[in-house]
Amino acid sequence: MNSIDELRLRLRAFADARDWEQFHAPKNLAAALIVEAGELLEHFQWLSERQSRTLDEQTRSAVALEMADVLLYLVRLADQLGIDLIEVANRKITLNEQKYPAHEVRGRSDKRHT
Repeated sequence: MNSIDELRLRLRAFADARDWEQFHAPKNLAAALIVEAGELLEHFQWLSERQSRTLDEQTRSAVALEMADVLLYLVRLADQLGIDLIEVANRKITLNEQKYPAHEVRGRSDKRHT
């Protein structure tokens, strides 16, 4: 499975087979997404920046599964709302390129440009 569309269809079939569509209102999926993002953050909460870049294999594996949960809820939410994640992500990058021109914000964390 190599595309968001394939993943979306597999998730839809997964939910349909379990009669979970009734629970997948956008507000519920958004809430679940935030819970999973919080679980992802827990793995990094007390690490230094350096430690967060060099996770041991057990932590890295747990982080990968939490990232998958975040992605799955996000894809399911997009499916419920009829949003093409790839299209809107590309649109958002274009907007960010305009808002934050590289020559004005390069190396700055505050993102403000002059």
